Amino acid sequence: MKLRNCKWFLMLSLLLVIALLAVGCSSDDGASGDGEEKRLVLNNGGEPTSLDPPIGNDARSYDILNNIMEGLTRLDKDEPVPVPAMAERWDISDDGYVYTFYIREDATWSNGEPVTAHDFEYSFKRLANPETASPAAHHSYWIAGAEAFNNGEGTEDDVLVTALDDKTLEVTLENPVDFFLSITAMPQLFPVHKETVENNEDWANSVDTIVTNGPFKLTEWERDEYILIERFEDYWDAATVNLDAVEYLMIEDTNTAYQLYQNDELHISGIPADLVGDLIDGPETKLYPRSGIEFQRFNVTEEPFHNRNIRMAFAMAINAQEIVDYIIQGNQPVMDGYVYNEFAHPAGGTWRENVGSLHEFNVEKARELLELGMQEEGYDELPPITFSYNTSDQHHNVAQAVQEMLVQNLGVEVQLENTEWAVFLEAQRNVELQFSRSSFLGGYNDPMNYLDNFTTGNPMNRTGWSNEEYDRLVRESLSEPDPEARFALMQQAEEVFMNDAVIVPLYFYNSTFLEKPSVVDIVRHPVGFVELKWADHQ
Repeated sequence: MKLRNCKWFLMLSLLLVIALLAVGCSSDDGASGDGEEKRLVLNNGGEPTSLDPPIGNDARSYDILNNIMEGLTRLDKDEPVPVPAMAERWDISDDGYVYTFYIREDATWSNGEPVTAHDFEYSFKRLANPETASPAAHHSYWIAGAEAFNNGEGTEDDVLVTALDDKTLEVTLENPVDFFLSITAMPQLFPVHKETVENNEDWANSVDTIVTNGPFKLTEWERDEYILIERFEDYWDAATVNLDAVEYLMIEDTNTAYQLYQNDELHISGIPADLVGDLIDGPETKLYPRSGIEFQRFNVTEEPFHNRNIRMAFAMAINAQEIVDYIIQGNQPVMDGYVYNEFAHPAGGTWRENVGSLHEFNVEKARELLELGMQEEGYDELPPITFSYNTSDQHHNVAQAVQEMLVQNLGVEVQLENTEWAVFLEAQRNVELQFSRSSFLGGYNDPMNYLDNFTTGNPMNRTGWSNEEYDRLVRESLSEPDPEARFALMQQAEEVFMNDAVIVPLYFYNSTFLEKPSVVDIVRHPVGFVELKWADHQ
């Protein structure tokens, strides 16, 4: 695999040799000394889906976007709470509906123009615009009128976000949710430069045309090889940024990335599946709690998964604890529900402590449910079943384990299908996969971040599932001002969802990486994306 542009690599190597000869010393892991460039080399796992904020909507895109762009707020370094970013301050009306943001005077685009309230008005409406076809459009629904516009039942003028002047933005919410400032820190709501976007629909795909406003700016992009971002000197808080550059390699194979890490060509790497047990407690292993889940989706519009009992049988026949213990080996908590366990509950304690377990591994019950479901459908045997997953050594190992469990526990044969990420993602978004591997990363600190995904028509649903009671409970919880009553409605919604067996729950994430000792202050909150604003390479 060609990892980077050869001319660039030779030039860098020559410069490093000259620098080492000049100072008469060397570094054991590429750490920067006085006068040397501070560059981190990371693995992005593959090409970003898009660097256009409303289009990317996955970690490969947003881990980069979160560092080359910035929203009204940004999550703080020390805890996942929103702090001023493009907005230096804000006012909130007494009833919680109207937010007035004041854009800082020194907010600047990479083309030298000022970031304005008009940019945010345009961007928020663009996210909601059905012509944008954003898979993240539902994140605009917090704004009054946005959902109706996105669904074709309203107009752009009905979306209640308005630039009162160049530096003042007024946003009126559909419901007075108390986590809206966390929403504005999400990449989906990052601003875009209106003139750039309108003049070139391909603006986000080239170094020559992309315009950004974050701590770093995009300077090089070799497709399927690497992306280079460099410190943006005109960023309003540039003095805080320690790194000169970050290079993202596009390596899907974890073993290849690990070898580069061993050779000091990567500063951070994932751990190959067959080495997790050996390395999980190692001195360079870093474990970060993560609001995110690994699970599997049923397509409820395809046989045999149109039958609830058959879905439940599959879900109860797959032993997630064995998958964690023998394949993942990162001490991940097994899912006994859908919503992330550790959200704080207004009654005290955590979400799961208050809600209780909603799922279990139970082979005997699974066999009974499969027999019942087959009787309901008149099956003597199940139709052919294919389990689809995207390329990854770990995903492959999990798929094989699931295949064996279903044979052993249910007597069901399942075919495996492996495709590259972009192809897999498009097929899943189009609800073309019968039974597929999936994941979700939480973006804000509230159970609604999970529950909203499976409402009818939500682009994150990707199952064909629709349930009127579930939609009602989610809708009512959004308009409920009392915190405990709101959480009670969300609890009922999770119960409806789990009872209908729309997914196979596996485990909640821990983000586990190998990190060189020279790397400090990379921020990975349980919610949100990777923050390099404060990172350093010593």
